[in-house]
Amino acid sequence: MEPAITGQKYDKIAQWWHDQHVGSLYGVSQLERALGFTSNRNKALDVGCGAGGRFIRVLQDYGFSITGLDVSKEMVKLAAENHPGHTFHHQDICIWDTTEIFDFIVAWDSIFHLPLAMQKPVLTKLCQMLTQSGVLMYTFGNDEGDHTDRWHNDTFYYSSVGINENMQLLMQNGLSVVHLELDQYPEKHVYAIAIRP
Repeated sequence: MEPAITGQKYDKIAQWWHDQHVGSLYGVSQLERALGFTSNRNKALDVGCGAGGRFIRVLQDYGFSITGLDVSKEMVKLAAENHPGHTFHHQDICIWDTTEIFDFIVAWDSIFHLPLAMQKPVLTKLCQMLTQSGVLMYTFGNDEGDHTDRWHNDTFYYSSVGINENMQLLMQNGLSVVHLELDQYPEKHVYAIAIRP
């Protein structure tokens, strides 16, 4: 499934998503664990930022200037309204091009929607966007391959290259893995934290 189509699906539920998650703590403890590894706190990138909310607020509290990216135009609109002091782009991470580099990158429950063929190129891109001592935190599925699932009266696409491939890619791109966890076991939800030494 092309990211633009995923974006259109999230457009339909953007306000509902915002209302359900505006006060949520989902993923916040994991984010704070990752932020504990940061030594520089200047610029952060949130890939799949959605309507903003909890992650943007935490990053802001840590002193970051934040760039958010999402394939949903409606999500980006809400994020910009909620956090006027930061920058948000309606963009697909697969094709987004920037010369900026970031001290912290988070991609929470977002890149697992990418086409399977884009998993490795996008993870490589995120690694290359990190500053020296930069930290990456992202989620992926503990499965290899792709599938669709029904959620919110619609069909959503998911893909992953699995734990081993993800870890190899991080190391091939010069990062050190400092945390790996199936944080919702027995569900196949994995989050990783890695640092560019």
